[in-house]
Amino acid sequence: MVPTIAITLGDAAGIGPEVVAKTLRDPRLPKGFRYEVLGKMTSRGIQTGKLSRTSARASLKALQEAAEGCRDGRFAAMVTGPVHKLAISRIQPDFVGQTEFLARVCGLPDEAAVMLLTDPKLTVALCTNHCSIRNALKKLSVKRIVYVTKLTRLFLLQLGINHPRIALAGINPHLGEYGLFGNEDMHLLIPSHQKLLKEKIVVNFGPADSMFYYAVQKKAFDAVICAYHDQGLIPFKLVAFETGVNVTLGLPIIRTSPDHGTALEIAGKGIADHRSMLAAVRLACQLVSSKKI
Repeated sequence: MVPTIAITLGDAAGIGPEVVAKTLRDPRLPKGFRYEVLGKMTSRGIQTGKLSRTSARASLKALQEAAEGCRDGRFAAMVTGPVHKLAISRIQPDFVGQTEFLARVCGLPDEAAVMLLTDPKLTVALCTNHCSIRNALKKLSVKRIVYVTKLTRLFLLQLGINHPRIALAGINPHLGEYGLFGNEDMHLLIPSHQKLLKEKIVVNFGPADSMFYYAVQKKAFDAVICAYHDQGLIPFKLVAFETGVNVTLGLPIIRTSPDHGTALEIAGKGIADHRSMLAAVRLACQLVSSKKI
């Protein structure tokens, strides 16, 4: 049977409908797959460029349907359009992001899901997602860093990289300068590195301010493991803002997403760049195909 990829529109008030439509018309869209779009593009209460409970509720319903369809085998993978966290939180107060929402749909705790951003120029995986830096430090542990690294390695293997080169980005400036700027690197990063080596998983580690230079400019690493959200997202969006893909690891389903938001300010103007959505669909198809090998 031809595998079906579910594509959610995201919040219909934003650019989701536009980038989905452009992607489905793009000749670079993978052949050999069926694409099913979920969500309401037009409805009473949905107005382009303006948030509403109606559009938020529709985006959440589509997300739920796509995830459940992946779980029961109706869909081989799901690609999610951008939603607006604040709008959804007004109807579901515990909503913090699609990544965590999908973990819950799969019956898993939030921390089971790992956010990874990928592009040919750079791949980053996050040990913590949507939270303050203070809470990110509280959530960091050797167990978490090792877990994220292992999932990232499996992802790279799926992409056909037989010997993944992975680096752990330092948590504090200069790895804390032996405790001068914090001891998190001594207590978390170095023990994580040692534990991975004992399991015969070779990784490098070093100060974050240099790590991304070597990853992007020197092509020294296939992925960088980051301690918190913006440590990875700032360099990633600097080099792959238009083409990056968000992938959720750690779940029993395949989920990718464009690496951008709803962009309400340009919605309906026909100028939204769809390359990130196209890249998300192409990667979802690649991951589906790799499962069959």
